[in-house]
Amino acid sequence: ESMPKIAARAFLSRCHWHCHFMQKLEGEPAIEFHAFNRACDDLRSGMLDTERLDAWKFGRTGYPFVDACIRSLRARGWINFRMRAMLVSFASYHLWLDWRHFKDWLACQFIDYEPGIHISQVQMQSGLTGINTLRIYNPIKQGQDHDPEGVFIRRWVPELSGVATTDIHEPWKMPELIQLESNCQLGKDYPVPIVDHKEAVRHARSRFAELRKRDAYWESAREVMKRHGSRKTSESRKRPKRPKPKQDSQTELPLNHESSN
Repeated sequence: ESMPKIAARAFLSRCHWHCHFMQKLEGEPAIEFHAFNRACDDLRSGMLDTERLDAWKFGRTGYPFVDACIRSLRARGWINFRMRAMLVSFASYHLWLDWRHFKDWLACQFIDYEPGIHISQVQMQSGLTGINTLRIYNPIKQGQDHDPEGVFIRRWVPELSGVATTDIHEPWKMPELIQLESNCQLGKDYPVPIVDHKEAVRHARSRFAELRKRDAYWESAREVMKRHGSRKTSESRKRPKRPKPKQDSQTELPLNHESSN
């Protein structure tokens, strides 16, 4: 029996997507080490915060859903696309880690690792292309949306197995008495959040707002679009435009749409 047309189109679409990203690396091997948008190369430069990196790698960030996802990935070698995006986003925006410090380690965890796709996706989720919408995932909301009862969290973060569903996504809000009753003392059995979500997002937004004031950022973004943009007709392709000067640069950022993520 032949494959239904809608399924065939979906399959071919993924094949095109796969080849498109492989071609990005083939056409510009330097993206393994440099940001697509060269103006972003030093965005997160500086001394590596090994404490933050290790907390992320071993699922000890204090954010239950993030920790569950990274632990599951380490054990199974696979996790779905949206959760991969969230893990990279959290490392890049919340922990402010340079993508080059974690991309190779992350690649080693995937049983379906493909260099062209992996490198491009890590850069996209880290906000380094200049032509893609920045997405800063809310790790609390992601857990509430995709694991509302905390089943996945309790499986991979057994320290939280006794925590009630009402507290599972934000255990740091539990009063001390409830922590004792749940056999989960924050800071002892399970870490407190390594960063404050709102403060981390505020910092990331501020840094990108400053970066986007530079002419070099927009010049490089246009080059990225020309070289790596989706192969659509030139009439339908949208080119990155610099925000209008009269508006506040902070409000113009098409950042995370945090409330929807």
